Amino acid sequence: MSQGKETFAGRLLRILKTIGSKIKSGVLRVVGKITGIFKKKEPDMIVDPTTGKARPVAREMTRRQYVWTEMKKNKVAYLMVGPFLILFFFFTVLPVFLSLILSLTDFNMLQMPHFKGLSNFQRLILDDEIFLLAAKNTLIFAAITGPVSYLMSLLIAWFINELPPKIRAVVTLIFYAPSISGSVYLVWQTLFSSDSYGWANAMLLKIGAISKPILWFENDKHVMWLCIVVALWTSLGTAFLAFIAGLQTIDRSLYEAAAVDGIKNRWQELWFITLPTMRPQLMFGAVLSITQSFGFGSIVTALCGFPSVNYAAHTIMHHLDDYGGQRYEVGYASAIAVILFAIMITSNMVIKKALSKVGQ
Repeated sequence: MSQGKETFAGRLLRILKTIGSKIKSGVLRVVGKITGIFKKKEPDMIVDPTTGKARPVAREMTRRQYVWTEMKKNKVAYLMVGPFLILFFFFTVLPVFLSLILSLTDFNMLQMPHFKGLSNFQRLILDDEIFLLAAKNTLIFAAITGPVSYLMSLLIAWFINELPPKIRAVVTLIFYAPSISGSVYLVWQTLFSSDSYGWANAMLLKIGAISKPILWFENDKHVMWLCIVVALWTSLGTAFLAFIAGLQTIDRSLYEAAAVDGIKNRWQELWFITLPTMRPQLMFGAVLSITQSFGFGSIVTALCGFPSVNYAAHTIMHHLDDYGGQRYEVGYASAIAVILFAIMITSNMVIKKALSKVGQ
């Protein structure tokens, strides 16, 4: 047999392959039509009507796919913030969850905790009169020092922002100094010392307003208001600087456009231009004010002792320190911390809702 002739077996194999490929293509075509009834395949390319060129079709991604794509795109940024996120998780998020768990136990740091359910919260609200007094004092402190210090920081920052740069730096330091000077608030112990050598008593005795020295920090009628004044005096802290920074980053062309649109005075500029533009700084300052007002305690301890006279300035933070740091009733202290955390979160949500209305 010559080399160019095909054998019978080869011809049969070629025919079988041809028949098999036709059967396979026919089956795939039928399956594709059946599948297309239930799921229509979208085209991978589409012709742009404006340019007449084909371009890929944009596909909708799930939220997980979008997050993963963004993380890969910004992996360097995530590596940079990674150490902070790890520390934040272990020293902030994890303690919050542990506090929630321990609040349902009777843990005392010496024995294994035992589950008690909501009995700690029941005891706290129904049987602990000192906690109710501390809660009342805390709400008074927060209701006065929080809004007043917040508005005071904003208005003083607005005033300082109008000053020339060199004067602005000096005035900023003057207002910011009390919050960074450590225990400088102890100067108030000298001003309101309980003997006749205290400045307030000496002045009142000299003018004949009183006949004997007033025990300022040992009298439950004066303790609360003195502590509030000292708290306001030291309240111009980080939020104050954030407000100044926010005011200095506002685009001045916005004021020119507002003047064309009918803004007539500085108060309208503040409400419609300044405050909406610096909304991130306002939210940052609100969080700091809430944390500072509800966490108020160290100044009271330094000025009035622990506990204060007749619990006149006793706050939730003092109650928490009493049971957690003195009595080592960690389960009960965790219940106090959970309630304080819930109050702060609720206040934060209310403030966030209120700030969303600024400029409307």
